Amino acid sequence: MSDPSVAYDAAHGRWLIATIAITDGIGVGVLSSGSSDALHWDNPVNVHQTNGFDDKDWIACDNTSSSPFYGHCYVEWDAAGNAGQVQMSTSTDGGQTWGAAVNVPNAFGLGGQPVVQPNGTVVVPFTGNGIQAFTSTDGGKSWKNPVTVANISDHGVGGGLRTPTLPSAEIDGAGTVYVVWPDCRFRSGCSSNDIVMSTSSDGRTWSAVARIPIDPTNSTVDHFIPGIGVDPATSGSTAHLGLSFYFYPVSNCSGSTCKLGVGFISSHNGGSTWVQGKILGQGMSTSWLPNTSGGLMVGDYISTSIVNGKAFGVVAGALPPAGGKFRESMYTPTIGLLEEGTGPELSSAGDKAIPGAKSDHPPSAYWDQEHKLPKKPGPPKD
Repeated sequence: MSDPSVAYDAAHGRWLIATIAITDGIGVGVLSSGSSDALHWDNPVNVHQTNGFDDKDWIACDNTSSSPFYGHCYVEWDAAGNAGQVQMSTSTDGGQTWGAAVNVPNAFGLGGQPVVQPNGTVVVPFTGNGIQAFTSTDGGKSWKNPVTVANISDHGVGGGLRTPTLPSAEIDGAGTVYVVWPDCRFRSGCSSNDIVMSTSSDGRTWSAVARIPIDPTNSTVDHFIPGIGVDPATSGSTAHLGLSFYFYPVSNCSGSTCKLGVGFISSHNGGSTWVQGKILGQGMSTSWLPNTSGGLMVGDYISTSIVNGKAFGVVAGALPPAGGKFRESMYTPTIGLLEEGTGPELSSAGDKAIPGAKSDHPPSAYWDQEHKLPKKPGPPKD
């Protein structure tokens, strides 16, 4: 199993998990499992089966009771064995059955993340020819050609780390779509990545790319693998945003010197300004991570969810391997995050950095305990 994604279907009162399944003899496909209590899960059902290779699935449901497609759930993935053809499938019965895969016209890429507006329009940002997005206005019966959100200018992340440039997407209570990704366009010589953002009210027309002011543009910090969350009880100029991300304090680093950290920054006005960010953990050596054909891997993407006004980002943290076994676990802040008015308000031209995320700041030996991230996980289990 790989690439799990979770959604809640309010119309049917069911939690749904979509995932990529790897099976002997019949290739790789997409599965879905449902639960009414998130504790006991049904046997998985096929969303799509292939003798090729499906990749990077994501699931979302229409939870607006006034929407004409209330209770529709959508899974997106790309047929990696077919030039990355982006495909969609729709369920109308709480994930018990799924419609035939539909090829999205002229959409080739990966990392799509569907979100559903209150009027039932489905918007799917993905990495294709730049950051692109496509939509459906008929409940998933048909899908429009993708439009370009923005071109990508990205800095190659050091340390042999696998960091595909994938978007993270969320939606506010009024239907505004927020998309973020790593991008170096605001840095002289493309020396490191910022996290940047674009927004849309309809999935077809997108705002100019804006830099999220985590650090000044002349800092050495490199930012990547973002996960944005939006409070669904807020919208517009008072939308609450929370962004979790990984970073290197110094972008020009090697496998022996790169030290991975996790940061968080928030906004309470739809991204017009941001409260000064903070470090959740730092000091992780890339040598502590498992290797893949695409590089050392902490994960291709992360997600942040806002529940009852608090943000919870789920991130990976590792310690040095012991006994021939990796010691990597998934963490989330137990108290939740989303500060308002507790620090300087930064615009996209802000000149403040994450506290401590500077080239002259020595990384800690282990993950910090701030916000109750465990400092030393227990010994690996057999």
